Amino acid sequence: MAEVGKGVNAGKLASNVQKRITRAQEKVLQKLGKADETKDTAFEEEVAKFNKQLADGSKLQKDFKAYLAAVKTMHECSKRLQDCLAEMYDPEWFGKEEVDSIAEDTDVLWQDFHQNLVDNALISMDTYLAQFPDIKARIAKRERKLVDFDSARHHFASIQKGKKKDEAKIAKAEEDLGRAQKVFEEINYELQEELPTLWDSRVGLYVNTFQSVAGLEEKFHRDMGKLNHNLSDIMTKLDEQRLAKKGVTTASTGQSEEAANHNLSESGSDAPKSPAKNETPTVTNGSSDAEVPPSVLYKVKALHDYGATDSDELDLKAGDIVLVLPFANPDDQDDGWLMGVKESHWLQNKNLLAKGVFPENFTQKL
Repeated sequence: MAEVGKGVNAGKLASNVQKRITRAQEKVLQKLGKADETKDTAFEEEVAKFNKQLADGSKLQKDFKAYLAAVKTMHECSKRLQDCLAEMYDPEWFGKEEVDSIAEDTDVLWQDFHQNLVDNALISMDTYLAQFPDIKARIAKRERKLVDFDSARHHFASIQKGKKKDEAKIAKAEEDLGRAQKVFEEINYELQEELPTLWDSRVGLYVNTFQSVAGLEEKFHRDMGKLNHNLSDIMTKLDEQRLAKKGVTTASTGQSEEAANHNLSESGSDAPKSPAKNETPTVTNGSSDAEVPPSVLYKVKALHDYGATDSDELDLKAGDIVLVLPFANPDDQDDGWLMGVKESHWLQNKNLLAKGVFPENFTQKL
């Protein structure tokens, strides 16, 4: 049995070698113009489209994998940044628990985004490209079988044209030609059916890939935007917490200085005189001694910018001088809020129409 198997393998090997030699001879004769070559322009166009489709698909797969690698890198960088914030954030600061929660949610968002890209785009792309090696191998096989068919056709024609007819050789050549033609036509028919269908399938791949990427990116950025908005709000409130503490410290210092100045004025010999009965009172500060209405209680100076968030609030810039006014109804005054008008408005318009409320801890009494 071993000898039989060895003989079969040797015979098959010899047959394959002979086929290669015959094909090589046929190709040489065709190139030299001594043998005609079967041409199929329509099929050659399909093969050219196949090669382009394979190149485009491979490039798309390569670039998409690079995109996935970039997403993973961004995820890692984002996680390190969020971890850094969580580690630096003091427990007593505003929103410590919320900051930790946002860091966790951000990490989950990146993980889901990467996995959804793999599930919805990369897997289908890999499946699509997995078809090409087999079809490419069958295209190469078809080319070989076409050469075999041309060789058998030329061999049969040469025997028929021979001066000495050998019916046995003619019959054998005709049989070989029929077999070569059948093998070629079978694989040729299969490819003629498959290649146009494969060419059309590329549209579905592009639609699925870019619809998936666009939809997933939109959802990711929308959800990430909400988390970033929440984090921005926490940072704003943390800054307000810092300013509030600074304002309390500044107010305490100002009160101490005022008390000291009051004691000094009482002990001095040149105490300021009260204004005459009909004299318009003035409120003085380091910036001006302009006359102000009798209703003004005192002046304050803005230490920080304050953006008004309601129509009845006063918009302040650091350095603004404000004339503090009493509330028409004391019950309307909220703790920590004052009513006033900017001194610049009073000096320019000589009216108190542009008055509004503002936080006391953003200012310092003059």
